[in-house]
Amino acid sequence: MTGEVAVLGAGMHPWGKWGRSFVEYGTVAARAALTDAGLDWRDVGSIVGADTVRGGYPGYVAGATFAKALGWQGARVASVYAACASGAQAVGTARAQILAGLADVVLVVGADSAPKGFFRPAGGDRADDPDWLRFRVLGATNPTYFALYARRRMAVHGDTTEDFARVKVKNSAAGALNPYARYRKLVTAEEVAASAVVADPLRLLDICATSDGGAALVLSSMEFARRHGVAEPVRIRAVSTVTPRYPNTVLDLPDIATDSAVAVAPPDETFRASIARAAYEEAGIGPGDLSFAEVYDLSTALELQWYEDLGLCGEGEAAKLLRDGATALGGRVPVNCSGGLASFGEAVPAQAIAQVCELVRQLRGAATDRQVEGARVGLSANQGLFGHGSAVIAVR
Repeated sequence: MTGEVAVLGAGMHPWGKWGRSFVEYGTVAARAALTDAGLDWRDVGSIVGADTVRGGYPGYVAGATFAKALGWQGARVASVYAACASGAQAVGTARAQILAGLADVVLVVGADSAPKGFFRPAGGDRADDPDWLRFRVLGATNPTYFALYARRRMAVHGDTTEDFARVKVKNSAAGALNPYARYRKLVTAEEVAASAVVADPLRLLDICATSDGGAALVLSSMEFARRHGVAEPVRIRAVSTVTPRYPNTVLDLPDIATDSAVAVAPPDETFRASIARAAYEEAGIGPGDLSFAEVYDLSTALELQWYEDLGLCGEGEAAKLLRDGATALGGRVPVNCSGGLASFGEAVPAQAIAQVCELVRQLRGAATDRQVEGARVGLSANQGLFGHGSAVIAVR
């Protein structure tokens, strides 16, 4: 175990389509996190920004962008880009700085102003970019990629479109209770079935939206937390940022080719399963210790896949776990108590930080109507493009 860091503050800007700069969303979230921590911006020794690739030049130097917006005060700065995993890698960078003694207090911020409609690759011809290739050569847009996952689960495990709809219904019920969520309306299975087909078998309500939003955390050393009068803070115990293992023997978009397995045996676990395992090993716990989890539900079918990758159930058992109510609020191990991407949509660099904000609220017992009773251990997990794994384990 590498040591724990304290979470003194968590703050967010509500998700939506507001039509303003990502800097505004991140600054609002940062100030909310500082207020929650009872600290002033001048108390912060380092700021780590999770980058957006939108918004022009400032998007590529998000740490300094937010430092400027909050007021230059000389803090150490870092910026991280890892697509959907950016926020968790920013948390990992902040934790490393604290444990290395480089700063007592670190502010982590991520925000985005997303385009209308589904994401597309950046302009220009880039034949060495797998993201460009899968869009331009295969025509594999994000909804197509999500739909292929869904079809595979249906073929291999017998999942149904009704199972996928149950995920949306579950997450909408949680999101309706979250003041930061973009969509705060209960959704029925009939409404999912009646929504437009986007990429068969997935319908519009099976797929997450693109959104604007921001999230921030104030992390500190355990010694600083005690000096600050917080004897029992929420602690981050593990951050997993692993990469895949050679070879990949099953085609797994957004990658568009598999490695040769002629002379090399496949690894014992999939990439996503390795993300969770690394976090469990660092934290010294297992799936059975989790009180709840936040996972990246880009589509309803992908949430089911995460159940198995996190070890909440065996392979092919995710739909049964869902049908039994185990992952709903009040169940054995609730998943996406925040409402998930189904209720928020993607604000890419902010989302993994927002997941940790939900861990913090749940572990503090401050999640109001969506509170997990007796929550002691929470895990967040997502996967960034092309080998950026991320998971965070927080405890109380």
